[in-house]
Amino acid sequence: MTAALKRQDDTAATPQTSAMLGVERSARGQRWVERLDPARASTATAISQSHALPDLLGRVLAARGADVQTAERFLDPSLKTLMPDPAGLQDMTKAAERMAEAISHGETVGIFGDYDVDGASCVALIERFLRAHGQSCLTYIPDRLTEGYGPSPEALCGLVEEGARLILTVDCGTAGDAAIAAANAAGAEVIVLDHHQAGEALPDAFAVVNPNRQDDLSGQGHLAAAGVVFLFLVATMGALRRVGAYEKCLAPDLLGLLDLVALATVCDVVPFKDANRAFIAKGLQVLRLRHNAGLRALADEARLTEAPSTYSLGFVLGPRINAGGRVGASGLGARLLATEDESEAGAIAARLETLNAQRKAIEQGMLEGAIAMAEQSLDKCPDAPLLFLGDADWHKGLVGLVAGRLTERFMRPSFVMTLDGNGIATGSARSIPSVDLGEVVRDAVEEGLFLKGGGHTMAAGFTLDWKKREKAAAFLTERLSASVARSSASRTLGLDGALSAGGVTPELLDLLERAGPYGPGHPRPRFAFPAHRVTWLRSLNGGHVRCTLQAADGGRIDAVAFRVEGSPLGDMLGGSEGRQLHVAGHLRRSVWQGRERIELMIEDAAETQDSRP
Repeated sequence: MTAALKRQDDTAATPQTSAMLGVERSARGQRWVERLDPARASTATAISQSHALPDLLGRVLAARGADVQTAERFLDPSLKTLMPDPAGLQDMTKAAERMAEAISHGETVGIFGDYDVDGASCVALIERFLRAHGQSCLTYIPDRLTEGYGPSPEALCGLVEEGARLILTVDCGTAGDAAIAAANAAGAEVIVLDHHQAGEALPDAFAVVNPNRQDDLSGQGHLAAAGVVFLFLVATMGALRRVGAYEKCLAPDLLGLLDLVALATVCDVVPFKDANRAFIAKGLQVLRLRHNAGLRALADEARLTEAPSTYSLGFVLGPRINAGGRVGASGLGARLLATEDESEAGAIAARLETLNAQRKAIEQGMLEGAIAMAEQSLDKCPDAPLLFLGDADWHKGLVGLVAGRLTERFMRPSFVMTLDGNGIATGSARSIPSVDLGEVVRDAVEEGLFLKGGGHTMAAGFTLDWKKREKAAAFLTERLSASVARSSASRTLGLDGALSAGGVTPELLDLLERAGPYGPGHPRPRFAFPAHRVTWLRSLNGGHVRCTLQAADGGRIDAVAFRVEGSPLGDMLGGSEGRQLHVAGHLRRSVWQGRERIELMIEDAAETQDSRP
């Protein structure tokens, strides 16, 4: 998540006539600019005055698209003002009425879910909703390593054989034509609840609810699959209410399920805009109540002591849930999130903790090999617009993580794959801003260069015959060269202002958090710390660097840079002890041994005039 979030945020600023602090090219090859467009400076002032806010917060809001009329929705992202009408999504009413019919008649419902956090959250949402209506369901999560992404004819027909007459595919299914046709032939009806980009042709399902289908005009394409499922449950409950289902019993508390929607929204790295911000804000409140047995057990296993935040969702809980699908049993995440049994939750959480440790070790070995391979490739062709790497020994479940690390390090799209014994490669790709991978991967499928594939703008998955790798790489290079060049030429780091170490206080963070939650599309405030001296520095395991920065007035702040060893940023920091640097990053509050502390999370650095050779 980290790399994707940063890459999307880095281009949020509008280039200015002069670089901030004169930084034209930083350690990460970026031009530092003020995030707030000068043309919106008056808007920032108006926001501050009309809402009685400090100037800094007005500037932060204006830089993220707020104005006087909309600022309150940024400061208080509530479902009342931001929740869309579920009926606005194509096929939603039809799907909800069919689900309500299944519940009313006691039909057996089957769920086919993806194995990532978003998919697991979707499965848990529906299982909990059905349980609240006194019904159980059949669930199928494919094995990531042996079955791969999306529904198969065998899996859906297996659900039909077990008794399912209505099957929901969640976080997948838009490209599941063959599987859905097989389920139809076996006597079931299928509802697709998805958010992945769709081509012109859709599967022959009873309903395809996907805000990213080409004929959907809802404007909700930013939703995670769990957001789509939540709207589906709202619509289903409305359909049930219309037929009197709640006249003699209480309707389920859907708001109590928003911790799962928040988890999925953060971990799937979708834009933090509109309803997504409300889902996250309300979901974090629900999470603080610790009602979900699985999330409670996982937080305890991870020794989380601070209040739930987007950081803990995306960087602590999310990776542990994903570990099940990556290196263990794909169904563990959904089971954890759906269970109400304390003992089962504790056992699953402990196993996920172990699997996550294994995942880290395997990933590190893969990453070291991939970096060496990438450097060798770039030595031969330094201007290559992308990396296209594969190895038979790489773990299928971790190629996406490695692709993300390579993209972050080498600042270009990365395609990383592993091979099976039959010469078939399965991989994942991660992108940089303004370079659409989902589209080019779908085009490669249509050209016969990939056997299958699809995804989002910033991430995609694919399968190809290894014999076609050179043709596929050439096709991708030709298609992406221009957009990669444009993206690289305009690499900027948007900054919300300059701070001194002594000016960082808990009150400052409290102020900034008023405009949260922050994430892609609504980036966390990032600041420059001009001419701060590195007074202490230490390299840590995992390629991290921890240091202390001191301002000219003596104020100090602790700082950390993740996974920078061997990178230009790592090299600059590593040789900086005792010298001054301009440093840029965002602030994070954490609790250690019962004490609160504030750290700077370093994202970039640049030489000062005094420190340049």
